[in-house]
This record gives sequence, structure tokens and C-alpha cells, in this order.
Amino acid sequence: MIRFPKKKNDISTEVVINTIWISAFMGMIFSLPPLGIFLGIYFGTGNLIVGAVLGFGVHFVTLAFAGKISKFLTQIMS
Repeated sequence: MIRFPKKKNDISTEVVINTIWISAFMGMIFSLPPLGIFLGIYFGTGNLIVGAVLGFGVHFVTLAFAGKISKFLTQIMS
């Protein structure tokens, strides 16, 4: 097995894995609820405009709290 020399500024595997998991969870948090609202309103009422407006609204509200969500997920995963 080849062993590469370790440098001072190497990123550990744990940090990379936590970054991937947190990014995946944040992507799901930002996209799935607005998509559910959009599709629920569209298929329930047939109104595309109301579904799109409410879906985008929820999406941007969750984006406003992205920093807090990221800190919370980082605390959970650490």
C-alpha cells in the first residue's frame, strides 16, 4: 500500500464526510418542502400560479435561515 506523506493543512476524512452529509441534508431541506407545497397545491386545486408563488416563498424563507440550519446540522453531525 502506498502511503502519502501527511501535510499540516490536510483535511481529515471526517470533515469531508460531514461536509457531504450536511450539504445533502441542506439540499433536501431547501428543495423538498417547497416542491411538496407546489405539487400539493397544483394537484389539489389545479392552480399553477398559487402553487408556484407559495413554493418559491417557502424556498426563500428557508434560504433566509440557511446559516442557522447549517450550524444546527453541524452540531448534530459532530
